[in-house]
Amino acid sequence: MSVRSQIRPVLTLALPLILAEVGWMSMGIVDTIMVGHMANPALAISAAALGQVLYNTIAFGIAGVLLGLDTFLSQSHGAGRFDEANRWLLHGLLLAAGLALTLILIIVFAPVFMLRLPIDRDILTVSVSFLGALNYGTPALFLYFTLRRYLQAFNHVRPIAWALVTANLINVIGNWLLIYGHSWGPIHIPALGVTGAGLATSVSRCYLALFMVVSLWRIERHHRYGLSRMVHHFEPTRIRRLALLGAPAGGQIFVEISIFGMVTFLIGTMGRLPLAGHEIALNCASFTFMVPFAISAAAAVRVGQAIGRNAPHEAASAGWAAIALGAGAMACFSAILLLFPHLIAGSFTTDNAVIAATIPLLFVAAIFQFFDGLQITATGALRGAGNTHAGLIVQIVGYWIIGLPIGYVFAFRLHQGAVGLWLGLCAGLIVAGIALTTIWRHTTKKLRTTQLAKQ
Repeated sequence: MSVRSQIRPVLTLALPLILAEVGWMSMGIVDTIMVGHMANPALAISAAALGQVLYNTIAFGIAGVLLGLDTFLSQSHGAGRFDEANRWLLHGLLLAAGLALTLILIIVFAPVFMLRLPIDRDILTVSVSFLGALNYGTPALFLYFTLRRYLQAFNHVRPIAWALVTANLINVIGNWLLIYGHSWGPIHIPALGVTGAGLATSVSRCYLALFMVVSLWRIERHHRYGLSRMVHHFEPTRIRRLALLGAPAGGQIFVEISIFGMVTFLIGTMGRLPLAGHEIALNCASFTFMVPFAISAAAAVRVGQAIGRNAPHEAASAGWAAIALGAGAMACFSAILLLFPHLIAGSFTTDNAVIAATIPLLFVAAIFQFFDGLQITATGALRGAGNTHAGLIVQIVGYWIIGLPIGYVFAFRLHQGAVGLWLGLCAGLIVAGIALTTIWRHTTKKLRTTQLAKQ
């Protein structure tokens, strides 16, 4: 089966997921835009930036352990073993409960360490409050994340897209009500500022989890996958297997997000304006990243299903189709960032100083878009094939051993400030993109060899 023949099925699965991921990222962007129009935009954006980066780094690193479900669920579906997939869902839910509790406790105690950071005290105080508001939505976030893996492995991706689209409407309304405050006769909603943005996000995540539960119930009624029987098959060893496979995937996400967290901390020591510019540019880069990220999820499913059907050549073609789609989309985004930086930065705030701090970072983001697309889609393809270790190793080397030292030299030795740190990120992404694509190439050779041996 050719790569071209796999483009359509990968896109069919990926498009609703793209809509969902873009919708997910839009919540953070809406938060940034709305707090960016408060009285002190540099302070508000900086506080939200610090809180979002800290929460996302820890949350998605921990929740990333559940990505092991992609492999088990997709391969079980491909083999037509629905009862097996249902048992993996049960153990995924149990693992998610433990992971959510872990994150809640970490966020509760995080202020003890945050308030000692060498960053503007006002930024830290507001950020701590914002972080606490985000934590209310943690259980819902992990429930949504787990149920989503099951739905996409079974090719039910439209509910995921609709969930994120409607959740964004709730988030916008919640931000409008809680950030600025409103009064209607006896009804008075106080202006909570940046904290209100965190509460609005938590409410939206609770809605997402509820939407997933209702969607899964309706799908089960129609397709009869046998979910009601999964509670009778508790096997502790499955949790161990799921954690062992998912831990490297979670580690990879943690390594990737934490490098942005470290960069955010280092830029935070430079003052409010560089940090505000960094937050806007990071929102833009994260938004474009959601497209190949969704395609990588489709790649994991398509590759896993093909392997479950004992069709390794089809798995190889699906992986290459996803990589081509992800890299191509990011090349287009690169052109947009290069052509319209002022328009993009100006959509977040009217503060000229913040806009000026953002534009150079958007130029750097434009450079690494293509390689970011390569690395994340190759990671998804490898995950579908059961390889969750390659991405972790490559990103540790690319980001922390190569990227961060280069960024530090440019930022603090050559006095390039925030731009210097972003150049280090760029170097790391280039290394990761090339390395992971090369690893997938070697993997496809093994898959084809396996197919020839069976023939």
